[in-house]
Amino acid sequence: MSDYNHLEVEKKWQKKWEDDKVFENFETTGEEKYYCLVMLPYPSGNLHMGHVRNYGIGDVFARFHKMKGKNVIHPIGWDAFGLPAENAAIKNKIHPAKWTKQNIARMKQQFKGLGISYDWNREFATCEPQYYKWNQWYFIKMWEKGLVFRKKSNVNWCPSCNTVLANEQVSDGKCWRCSSAVERRDMEQWFIKITNYADELLEAHKELSGWSGQVLSMQKNWIGKSFGAEVDFKIDESDKILKIFTTRPDTIFGATFMAVAPEHEIISDIKSKITNYNEVEKYISESAKKSNIERSQSKEKTGVELKGISAVNPANGKKIPIFAADYVLTGYGTGAIMAVPAHDQRDWEFAKKYGTSIIEVIKGENSSVEKSAYEGEGVLVNSEIFDGIKSSQAFEKISSWVEAQGFGKKTINFKLKDWLISRQRYWGTPIPMIHCSKCGIVAANEKDLPITLPEDVEFTGEGESPLKSSESFVNTKCPKCGAAAKRETDTMDTFVDSSWYFLRYCDAHNDKVPFDVEKVNYWMPVEQYIGGIEHACMHLIYSRFWHKVMRDLGLVKSNEPFTNLLTQGMVTLGGSAMSKSKGNIVSPDEIVVKYGADTARLFILFAAPVQKQLEWSDDGVEGCWRFINRVWRLYDLIFTKSQKPAEEKDKNDILRIMHQTIKKVTNDIEKESQFNTAISSIMELVNALYSYKYHSNDDGVSLEVYKNVVLLMTPFTPHLCEEIWENLGNKNFISSYKWPNYDESKIKFDTIEIPIQINGKVRGKINIIPDSNEQSVKEAVLADEKIALHLKNKQIIKFIYIQNKIFTVVAL
Repeated sequence: MSDYNHLEVEKKWQKKWEDDKVFENFETTGEEKYYCLVMLPYPSGNLHMGHVRNYGIGDVFARFHKMKGKNVIHPIGWDAFGLPAENAAIKNKIHPAKWTKQNIARMKQQFKGLGISYDWNREFATCEPQYYKWNQWYFIKMWEKGLVFRKKSNVNWCPSCNTVLANEQVSDGKCWRCSSAVERRDMEQWFIKITNYADELLEAHKELSGWSGQVLSMQKNWIGKSFGAEVDFKIDESDKILKIFTTRPDTIFGATFMAVAPEHEIISDIKSKITNYNEVEKYISESAKKSNIERSQSKEKTGVELKGISAVNPANGKKIPIFAADYVLTGYGTGAIMAVPAHDQRDWEFAKKYGTSIIEVIKGENSSVEKSAYEGEGVLVNSEIFDGIKSSQAFEKISSWVEAQGFGKKTINFKLKDWLISRQRYWGTPIPMIHCSKCGIVAANEKDLPITLPEDVEFTGEGESPLKSSESFVNTKCPKCGAAAKRETDTMDTFVDSSWYFLRYCDAHNDKVPFDVEKVNYWMPVEQYIGGIEHACMHLIYSRFWHKVMRDLGLVKSNEPFTNLLTQGMVTLGGSAMSKSKGNIVSPDEIVVKYGADTARLFILFAAPVQKQLEWSDDGVEGCWRFINRVWRLYDLIFTKSQKPAEEKDKNDILRIMHQTIKKVTNDIEKESQFNTAISSIMELVNALYSYKYHSNDDGVSLEVYKNVVLLMTPFTPHLCEEIWENLGNKNFISSYKWPNYDESKIKFDTIEIPIQINGKVRGKINIIPDSNEQSVKEAVLADEKIALHLKNKQIIKFIYIQNKIFTVVAL
């Protein structure tokens, strides 16, 4: 054949796949289905090789299972709402919809150029009203079920951008976009009660055997289920109570001060009693400039005493001081803690800094609370009627006592908090609620959905949400009483968009309902989900929660959306993850033009295990290009007849390697997700075929092996394989051809060679029947003349046999 022209071949097969709709599939009874999905991409404008790895992994799974005869769905769409588009609109004076559509068109072209086997008929973008209509519909259903509510919340606020910022968008107390000092504000916000499902989200981990332990552990810590007690501490000479949650009720007699979050309502409630309120107010103002992450991770603990007031420890009646301390957060527990410095290192450091007392209440071996907090187990001391009890037993005893005394109760707490979904931005799903002066907050009528984004807005980056500037959007009528009313101007967190998109793929263009229930119950759950581990504690929790709500609404049958989860490693360049902002990206376009899409795919899947980090290497790309050309040139070699015919042993040897390779590649893809070792095995088979000397003179054996090489490479290099397959005279697509089977009987050797070791040194080798027992191997070893010479005049101490690997003799 002529030289391999990758540009011509790849364009040819991409057109054929599209024209023949090779990757479109529908619900089919009697066929095993397989739903393969890579996390919804954000249309940033251009792919880099880090993206290629992610979506290439998904394509291998989809193509492999299609060849295994399964009814495969492999869809794609766009996570199209979000802050970057709105910032681009502000910067470039372009509507975010136009910017987003341009980026989608560009990335779609790149995906097609890589030969990813997507069913483009299922494509949608989350910014389309046909999609976000159903976000609004879900919101109303959750409102009706009591899962949606509005309340005042303390948030990060950028006074320049005039919007709420996520904790991750605050760095060193400054806005990530404009570097303005961030404030803490109380604002009315919309929430979804994800906490109603906290227990189930944890318990259902038992169903997720196909997820990595690391992801499950991260979710477990994020949800943060804690067993403990709620205890009421009275404010002295006041009717106010400080309610705290503690996981260590066994240490309550050692509580020597209270600490509250600077924004805790108790401070404003009793500010008239606080004699140093000006000092406290200044501290609150300084704390408001820090994000929750900075406050919780800061090594130095700061605080200010609320002078003039004290709390009463209900366990012993002692008065203890109260501090405002920024290491206490309102987002966990009650926003107030009982501090036990003798048995909590954080409290100990604070107590030492501010001179509060330290009382030991658990005596452990070698404990010395003057030097550091003792956090181990021991025996209770200074705990009145509980002295002498083991701390392991005291948790339950003191919890019950607290409950019996009436100043607390046993309870369970979660770190997971209700999902704040309000965003003061334009480019997101409008929240479908209406504010009526007569009726209060009312949901929009379902017949009026979607509530679409208005066009008459300006993107300045200043002031409040751009939606507030649109009178046509804001002014409406109350659906309940018909009076003049105002629309909600907050939009939804974009994590809402990605919390159910996998269900919409099953029925992507239904305009009557979010999806047909029968179609969803046919395709769901997703057999293989692929994405970064950074999504473990947000998207992967939100989507699991959303799926369970859908189940409870009767829309899906499955409890969990994703059966198996693969978290791929990053692609790095110069040691840092590829990133547009860092300028260290490699465009797939350059690689595709110079080497071809198949080379890009092969390298990104071969260079490292898919779960591990991969460092970009130009030399590695060159190596994969050379290998593709070796496979191409094998065609001519296969049809070049050798002078000497093959003997049975020669044919059996190459067939054995072929069957071994089929078995390994199948197992590596299907069970291990180890694509690099699968590709390595194919390379070894290609080398063996080049070393084979009996092409076209071996009853078709070499042709059979070559065909299987091409079949095995199809998930990795589909364009190359389609072209070779056609050249071999096949009329059908190799992408739809049956995956090869291996014959176990042809994998085994008649005999195998194992080394014989005497006192740590290899002294010979013998051939044995595979899986022989130790006695028969020992007899063969002792009968070997060379081994006998080495053992002459020696006393044998013992034999060690590792089956099929090595036989060791220890002798004196």
